[in-house]
Amino acid sequence: MKISDAQILVDNWIKQYGVRYFNELTNLGILMEEVGEFSKILVRLYGEQSVKPSENINKAMLNDELADILWVVLCLANQLNINLEEALEMNIKKKTGRDHTRHLDNQKLK
Repeated sequence: MKISDAQILVDNWIKQYGVRYFNELTNLGILMEEVGEFSKILVRLYGEQSVKPSENINKAMLNDELADILWVVLCLANQLNINLEEALEMNIKKKTGRDHTRHLDNQKLK
């Protein structure tokens, strides 16, 4: 699926089932919440923090949480009239121009 297709899919879902988009600041808060949920799972599975006995955490949950993050990013892009495909292409060009040797020359990465 192309990113533009995902933006349309989310927009259609919102119009059919979601009544309307939450406002941008609410979606920003939801994005932070979803990033926090993803972070908690990642920290428990790959970091030094152990899983609490009351937690039912597994790797499959990462898929769902990352998709939740993408969903809210797509909502925000739609609300702000941002074409994410174009934005990503421009961002990659920026990074390539700025960092084309930066990481290759970084002794910390060798």
